[in-house]
Amino acid sequence: MAVKKGEVIDVAVTDMAFGGRGLAKVDGMALFIDGAVAGDKVRARVFKKKKSFAEARTLEILEPSENRKAPVCEYASWCGGCKWQFLDYEVQLEYKRRHVTESLEHIGNIHGVTVHPTLPSEHLFGYRNKMEFSCSDSRWLLPHELNDPDIEKGLGIGLHVPGTFSKVIDIRQCHIQPEMGNRLLERVRQYIKSSDLPVYGLRSHEGFWRFVMLRHSYHEDRWMVNIVTAEDRPEVVQPLADDLMATFPEVASVVNNITSRKAGVAVGETEKLLGGDPFITDRLGEHTFHISANSFFQTNTPGAEALYATVEKFARLTGTERVIDLYSGTGTIPIWLSRGASEITGLEIVPSAIADANENCRRNGVDNCRFVLGDIREALPGVDVKPDVMVIDPPRAGMHKEVVARVAELNPERIVYVSCNPATLARDLEMLKAHYEICEVQPVDMFPHTFHIEAVARLERRRD
Repeated sequence: MAVKKGEVIDVAVTDMAFGGRGLAKVDGMALFIDGAVAGDKVRARVFKKKKSFAEARTLEILEPSENRKAPVCEYASWCGGCKWQFLDYEVQLEYKRRHVTESLEHIGNIHGVTVHPTLPSEHLFGYRNKMEFSCSDSRWLLPHELNDPDIEKGLGIGLHVPGTFSKVIDIRQCHIQPEMGNRLLERVRQYIKSSDLPVYGLRSHEGFWRFVMLRHSYHEDRWMVNIVTAEDRPEVVQPLADDLMATFPEVASVVNNITSRKAGVAVGETEKLLGGDPFITDRLGEHTFHISANSFFQTNTPGAEALYATVEKFARLTGTERVIDLYSGTGTIPIWLSRGASEITGLEIVPSAIADANENCRRNGVDNCRFVLGDIREALPGVDVKPDVMVIDPPRAGMHKEVVARVAELNPERIVYVSCNPATLARDLEMLKAHYEICEVQPVDMFPHTFHIEAVARLERRRD
């Protein structure tokens, strides 16, 4: 008998599906279960039923898997930040490798490629150098809080329940950011609670306090606090900045981003410096980078160094190569590779990223990188470089098929493809495999306790 929406069912979980959910089969139908791991026997409630699959949430662990472990964080079952805390880390790494392999085989029809064991993260907790906490005028209550008459039901500052825009968990301790971040967040929370201005309503779009963003310099152990508000009220936010600078010597910068847009994005239409510097400084390898409130920087600094070292290894530069880097962002990969190449041309669509890339080159004494502004589809045909090596680090959606065609026309000797999405990695490599041999893939874990995985692929031009 097929499962029904709302039904409670006892099932044995036999595998893990991409997206971090357990997989069970019920009368031949795939059942994806939140909060379950392969080897569990669980009691779950079906909340979605489609023709060929159903989705459920774990209500009770009847028999735990040998790979299950107690999560460190009290919010782990509800928060979207790190949903795999209940899974042994070595098993996480193996599942991530499997997801890459299975994506290549099932989506890209690419078989027999060496997918190396996943490179582990140096830190399993406290690894994120950027956290973005949403403010809500009505926090989401955890199940054990629902029947507590004394629980405060108003202000919440924290992370969203997955798949929602208005359900914010009031996070008191986030284990994937350094501990100092929790102290800063609590100080800001108490100030906001004592202020006379309301927290922003995610449904009403009214209120003042919107986001608290924390950025951390891993190598210098310095912090930036970015307070995002709906209006410019310096008489309100300046005392908060002064308090943070006076209380925490680790705080190097406090800024106020101001936005009246309804979109739930922590980027201001304007920005004001309230204390310290307008940036913090961090390193990747031997290179230094200024990080402002809204600039892109990989969120796991040691993980980024491992990722870029893999890119360098796969690029096999000897000092004479001309390199094109697609989706070059703020120039971190070109700068990392600069000593091994003759020249590097980066293409990027975001003007501020180009400006940051040029400034990063200047600061690091790199003079063999140039950056071209424009949509990759339009800019790439106009680049007057015949590359020996091409590095491609696209967004999660992967490359447009016109870009893939142009890459094949340029016919570089070697391609190094950096991916944050195994599905689009497989799709793009399938479009390139007629021209290139996919030699090896190295998964790199930059996000412990999540199902997300970075992967670097080495492609060599076919000779036949």
